[in-house]
Amino acid sequence: MTPPAPLIGRGFAFGDLKAGMRFRTHRRTIREADLAAFVALTGLTEEIFTVKQAKQLVPGALVYAFAEGLLLPSMQDTGLAFLGAALDVKAPTHVDDTIHVECEVLEARLTSSGDRGLVRFLNQVRNQDGVVVLEYNPLRLLKKQ
Repeated sequence: MTPPAPLIGRGFAFGDLKAGMRFRTHRRTIREADLAAFVALTGLTEEIFTVKQAKQLVPGALVYAFAEGLLLPSMQDTGLAFLGAALDVKAPTHVDDTIHVECEVLEARLTSSGDRGLVRFLNQVRNQDGVVVLEYNPLRLLKKQ
């Protein structure tokens, strides 16, 4: 009997992360359809998001949600909990902006039980011009290995 093939696409476990480590995600362009779907889903029906403008603004909540989606591969099968974050919108984001997330590990420590790890990140969402449009610092609970 052959052993099972290794699983690909697994995210970082606690043991993979050290303070100062940096990585970035793939990019994602925000489309008008994304804005319409997000507004319909969340009920964020403010006119600045629902009335057509030359440079259509998107909610910071959409930018944050897309950032978390871009980060999913880094936590696939290893993330156990999102424990909180401070979030700061730094600049406007518009339809047709292309975003990615640049991450830095600020701290990594074992839990008191020693079987999982707490990791604090600094996540900067940047647009196609390199401008930081959103910044947040999630504390995540991750599998040890």
